[in-house]
Amino acid sequence: LQLVESGGGLVQPGGSLTLACAASGLSLDYYALGWFRQAPGKDDEGVACISNPTGSTDVADSVKGRFVISFDLAKDTLYLQMNSLEPEDTALYFCAADARPDCSADELDDYDYWGRGTQVTVSS
Repeated sequence: LQLVESGGGLVQPGGSLTLACAASGLSLDYYALGWFRQAPGKDDEGVACISNPTGSTDVADSVKGRFVISFDLAKDTLYLQMNSLEPEDTALYFCAADARPDCSADELDDYDYWGRGTQVTVSS
């Protein structure tokens, strides 16, 4: 399974971006799918997770109300809609897949697969 993120870029504070994560090699239908981010000098942070079998989602308090995680079954693609972006959201964003479909994994290293990341920079 290979995961490839896209959609990152430079955006002004208050702006929006949508990240995408495309999979190849295996269907993501029965995985938990997560978004993580890592800012320079900081540990990686779990941003959001979606359990594909149930559709339930979990979003970190730091982005709740601003970020939305979703999955397009037809495209086998994971998305992260990011609104009202703040400079503190600047980080390298990774998507990850876990065969345990309940979003129980807390750390990126606990996931089975992850991509190389896409950079999001929020700056004026």
